[in-house]
Amino acid sequence: MSDATSSKPQIFSIQDLKQAASDKMSQMYRDYYNGGAMDNITLASNEAAFDRYLLRPRVLRNVSNIDMTTTLWGTKAALPLGVSPSAMHRLAHADGEVGTSKACAARRVPMILSALSNDTLEDVSGQSSDGSTPYAIQVSPFKNRQITTNLLDRAKAAGYKAVVLTVDAPMFGRRLDDLRNGFSVPPGFSFPNLSAQTQSGSGGLGGGIPDLSFDTGATWEEKIAWMKSQTDLEIWVKGVTSPLDAQIAIEQGVDGIIISNHGGRQLDTTPATIDILREIAPIAKGKTRIAIDGGFRRGSDIFKAVALGADFVFVGRIAIWGLAFDGSNGVGLALDLLINEFKLCMGLAGCSKISDITPAHLSILNAKGALESVY
Repeated sequence: MSDATSSKPQIFSIQDLKQAASDKMSQMYRDYYNGGAMDNITLASNEAAFDRYLLRPRVLRNVSNIDMTTTLWGTKAALPLGVSPSAMHRLAHADGEVGTSKACAARRVPMILSALSNDTLEDVSGQSSDGSTPYAIQVSPFKNRQITTNLLDRAKAAGYKAVVLTVDAPMFGRRLDDLRNGFSVPPGFSFPNLSAQTQSGSGGLGGGIPDLSFDTGATWEEKIAWMKSQTDLEIWVKGVTSPLDAQIAIEQGVDGIIISNHGGRQLDTTPATIDILREIAPIAKGKTRIAIDGGFRRGSDIFKAVALGADFVFVGRIAIWGLAFDGSNGVGLALDLLINEFKLCMGLAGCSKISDITPAHLSILNAKGALESVY
């Protein structure tokens, strides 16, 4: 075997990709992407919780033709998988958000673009030349509402289908690794989707991050009503972890909720999102669309979320690891791993289409080591 071949990491799983990508990043940026808030308890729980949900395959089912397709934001998607919003993709690779989008568009995988992206929202959605890949723009409850209205207007003009309002971050979580590393971004880093007056300051994250003040007085009733008055894009809220808030979201008429604890980066010791889904799905199913992120590392994890009632699954760090490993091609590799694993899981579980996946395909291991139905 040649030195060139032997030195190139072989990637067979997302865990392989995480290791290879982490080896390529500086400690500061590796810790920024991979770390969470405080003691990383929620970060670890998000992944570990999937192991409690055990697959119950059905056999002698016709799986000769497996259809993974579903719909999101009124558009057909290749499977119930999309990319979550995460800031500053160029910290991982020069291909940035455009590189992530290029990989998504080639596979008809939806993408939510962070307001703190390094590429313009127009360039990002422009990677889907035929408009077949759906995009959403993420916004936070900015105190300066002109930032939000500018983003909404530009997103609408660029063909975006939805706006995703982050609701779990009225202030930034305490991320110890970033504090220890003195996190900052390279000089001259740009945030082209934000207005000029925000382009300096620390923004609460570190040096060089735009100065974005959040409206800590925002409430459900006022904020959702205002968003509806500003746009006809679908309105989704990201960061729901309480069944009580899920019920309020339904009452406020949002188009969808994303069950998320911010990848364990905001408030530590919140429950794993897959466990929260089990609480919220019976309340929200059929009343609003349900999506989830947090801790997904395998195609079977996506299957488990769908079985519990999720309409869609989003992944954040996985796209970053792909970028860090090999730019846009690495994102494509990451998505292909999940796509192929999900299709295989569907087949082995006896499902030929998304609607075949039900709670009957799962059991949960209780504290006594006995299997129970999930609902």
